[in-house]
Amino acid sequence: MSRREEVECWLTDMDGVLVHENHALPGAAELLQQWEDAGTPYLVLTNNSIFTARDLSARLRSSGLNVPEDRLWTSALATADFLKSQLPGGTAFVIGEAGILTALHDAGFVMTETAPDFVVVGETRNYSFEAITKAIRLIGAGARFIVTNPDATGPSVDGPLPATGAIAALITKATGKEPYVVGKPNPMMFRSALNKIGAHSENTAMIGDRMDTDIVAGIEAGLHTILVLTGISDQAEIEKYPFRPDEILGGVADLVEKAPVETEL
Repeated sequence: MSRREEVECWLTDMDGVLVHENHALPGAAELLQQWEDAGTPYLVLTNNSIFTARDLSARLRSSGLNVPEDRLWTSALATADFLKSQLPGGTAFVIGEAGILTALHDAGFVMTETAPDFVVVGETRNYSFEAITKAIRLIGAGARFIVTNPDATGPSVDGPLPATGAIAALITKATGKEPYVVGKPNPMMFRSALNKIGAHSENTAMIGDRMDTDIVAGIEAGLHTILVLTGISDQAEIEKYPFRPDEILGGVADLVEKAPVETEL
């Protein structure tokens, strides 16, 4: 795969790479500034589908990171992009929050509880037994089952929270139907991100902190993969997997120091 010197475009995960619990990680602000100054195409990716890009941009700003909203690519945006390509002007019943609802609205979808084309499950802290029951019945009646991301749990200061994958598993158990999952580790999310910035896999790198999502999806999408150790524990975690990233770095600060000069981009 391409060497670092050939990389012209960048995709990076957000949590564990640029931020940790709303605090910027060392080197993150400098790396983002380096890309901005050089006019380097990049996107910050997240599987979290709760927030809109505008919300996330504001949250990152409060962490000391300047990421314009058009530089953010969420699983909600990737899901809306995918569904628009599948069925322009379609209808959906959604279990989720502003991120996925706004993305689907902007993609021209109509929200309905009456014979929708799709049942879409995204990240939410407010799901109800009633909504899950409705989703199960609509899928049973023929609606296609779509999930923004597969994460079974999400982090919080008090410990793990049940996330999209856990809710989806409940619906799968009740319907016998497996969903189509758009977010990482589906390389579909990376391909739609590449399309958004007009990039090609041969000269694009992916920075991530998780072997089971960022790195495997990056490899499958044909990207130059860089694992940073700011989000996972140690080498033992890496050894569990039969694949390897192209590079393993301590953190994004290493990319600031080793970055190619602007004339090479």
